[in-house]
Amino acid sequence: MDETDLQCQDTIDAILSAHAGQPGPLLPILHAIQDALGYIPPERVGRIAQALNLSRAEVHGVISFYHYFRQHPPGRHVLQVCRAEACQSVRCEATEARAKQRLGVDYGATTSDGAFTLEPVYCLGNCAAGPSVMIDEHLYGRVTPERLDALIDDWRKR
Repeated sequence: MDETDLQCQDTIDAILSAHAGQPGPLLPILHAIQDALGYIPPERVGRIAQALNLSRAEVHGVISFYHYFRQHPPGRHVLQVCRAEACQSVRCEATEARAKQRLGVDYGATTSDGAFTLEPVYCLGNCAAGPSVMIDEHLYGRVTPERLDALIDDWRKR
């Protein structure tokens, strides 16, 4: 195991210890791991399952069910496009198509330069100002394809 693997395991072990004895800790643990590492390493699912007395399938099922959880490291920036009904009613499909075209990736993928990971999200809570996108923790409303181009250019520089 190299140093990065040891740090990853130490981080996960610390999170597991912090949640020991809590009722229903799987979701808080998965959120804490993703917050700390940026994703849930598939090779660590067995360790998580063992610590919670669950099967690997149970843990993997929760990870794969929720769109929020990633199983691979994200790019430097995560671009989320809202796909909820309110955004669809104001043509988020055009913004979605531009994001895919401009980044050259589909949902769940990372650009070849590692700058962006593109993800769908099913409500950003900005329904009155759709179509909406979020880049990292920054929410943007009324995002036309042209505005998305400007946002991508700006965030590439960061």
